[in-house]
Amino acid sequence: MLTIQQLIKKKRKKKIKYYNFIKYSQKCGTCIRVYNITPKKPNSAFRKVVRVRLTSGFEIIAYIPGIGHNLKEHYIVLITGGKVKDLPGVKHRIIRGKFDDIGVKNRKQSRSKYGVKKF
Repeated sequence: MLTIQQLIKKKRKKKIKYYNFIKYSQKCGTCIRVYNITPKKPNSAFRKVVRVRLTSGFEIIAYIPGIGHNLKEHYIVLITGGKVKDLPGVKHRIIRGKFDDIGVKNRKQSRSKYGVKKF
């Protein structure tokens, strides 16, 4: 327990619980762990997620959109905001087709979202 005099000399620091992209729309990071998690109650599946250490030092969980991926540990990825509705705690997404992550194969529509070049 701190005394009043100690609190006057040095104030308490506020903990940052969640790093949001205040200054940047996108951020680069390194994959720490690639794994599956199950969604909330009415839905049933294995959603692919990755734990990423950002260049700023924060660790976040990001969703891997699209069918299939090639991500492994130590791969460099680009992260953007945008939560996944049925995954609690997942508030970021990976941008496909940037750095070490390849785009979705055989994608004809919505190609820009999944990192597929024009034929």
